[in-house]
Amino acid sequence: MYKDKTLCVVIPAFNESTQIGGVIETMPDYVDRIIIVDDASTDDMVTVVSKYQQHDSRVVLLCHDINQGCGGALATGYVWARDNRMDIVVRMDGDGQMNPDDLPALLDPVACEMADYAKGNRLVTGEAYQNIPRIRYFGNAFLSLLTKIASGYWHVADFQSGYTAMNRMVLDTIDWKQMYRRYGQPNDLMVRLNVYNFRVADVSVEPVYHVGEKSGIRIQKVIFTISWLLIKMFLWRMKEKYIIRDFHPLIFFYLFGAIFGVSTAVLSVRMIFLKWTNGYFPSTSTLAAMFSFMSASLFTLFAMWFDMEANKDLKCGMFYAKRKQ
Repeated sequence: MYKDKTLCVVIPAFNESTQIGGVIETMPDYVDRIIIVDDASTDDMVTVVSKYQQHDSRVVLLCHDINQGCGGALATGYVWARDNRMDIVVRMDGDGQMNPDDLPALLDPVACEMADYAKGNRLVTGEAYQNIPRIRYFGNAFLSLLTKIASGYWHVADFQSGYTAMNRMVLDTIDWKQMYRRYGQPNDLMVRLNVYNFRVADVSVEPVYHVGEKSGIRIQKVIFTISWLLIKMFLWRMKEKYIIRDFHPLIFFYLFGAIFGVSTAVLSVRMIFLKWTNGYFPSTSTLAAMFSFMSASLFTLFAMWFDMEANKDLKCGMFYAKRKQ
């Protein structure tokens, strides 16, 4: 137990036979259950975990017959934790990239009831730029910006971090069957948390790479997939939170921003066409395009500001882990 609360760690894993042993061996003693969800691995990971089960009664192995993606494996683990009435649930990956020394810092905001959900942030440390592969670093930063807009958690960053902790209220509230199953799962979950007004804390954690892990993620591909997911989730959040559950006028500001944004695009295309055919920019269309662009920018910025104000009570600040010297 951790501060009188039952604690389990859910580990979604796929072909992590070389790494999963180290994750289990370094798990702190105060963790009550280690839930490893095998997502239809094709290596001998199940055999490796089964051997650890013989010596560590905390280890629980759940197996998928069909690969469901990281989000699907997490959903299976979260449902087990919910049904077994765990107080706090942590997600760690099976590749050894999450430092167990950072776990107390991640748990404290949730255990002390300052936050409902805490997530690791690898980007605030001075080592992040040096340790994280460059393309993943910049891709992560870009997706973090989009997720801020889509989720309404403007104080949070590094949304791709899977090092998270949640309390029982979150566990009981979220419909895990509806959660996105692939790499965009953390982004999808953040939007759902905002709709239910859960408090989220950012916790500085150490980025761990080059420990033998093999990533199958292609950031050039997933960045477009997640961007499209975030657009859909943003529209869903606007509908659920600011129309159905509690009406807010920022809906009109986003709507007018979108209308003027489309007008700007249409007028810009017309200007370029006339320049191409007649050799000059028509003054009326140019002024209209400038006005439309300024209006779109102002309406959108005011909508973001209103969204930030509406969610300020969900801000829990930044927490820092105590590093061992």
